[in-house]
Amino acid sequence: MSPMLMIGFILVAAFLLQGALGFFQIRNFARQYRLLRQQGKVLIGKNPRKIQAGSLILMAIDQDGNIQSAQLLQGVTVFAHFRPVKALAGQNIAALVADYTQLHQFKRLTRQCIQNAYKNFIDYRTGHLTTDAFDTHVNIFSLPLVDQVKAQGNQVLGALKRRFVRG
Repeated sequence: MSPMLMIGFILVAAFLLQGALGFFQIRNFARQYRLLRQQGKVLIGKNPRKIQAGSLILMAIDQDGNIQSAQLLQGVTVFAHFRPVKALAGQNIAALVADYTQLHQFKRLTRQCIQNAYKNFIDYRTGHLTTDAFDTHVNIFSLPLVDQVKAQGNQVLGALKRRFVRG
């Protein structure tokens, strides 16, 4: 078996493995969402990143914006999983975001998620939700793995062209 063919098989296997692990992460999200939905409305705050660790927070809230429970997903890989954020339980989302010292007890990425969730809460309460709040579209061709596959593919094509041009 040629080295180029072996590299191709490895790349395809890595892509399939990432897809399978991504499926399990989405299933974990759906399970956490259903559990929180049983407690009330679920507020979602996000802080997506492409290279750095991104984060996503799910908060079950009541009519007045009091947080019943919260789960945080933070990480770079598909191995990241939800963890409970017990410090948020029982707090009011509006009071939390307005209180600088209380908000700054959390890490920067978590703060940004909480602030995004609060913005979504306000937009929902005022009826000014934008399409961005519902946009779950992910451009798969902008992901770092796809860029790596493209670069490897271009190297393989370049090597094949050089090999066949020489005769």
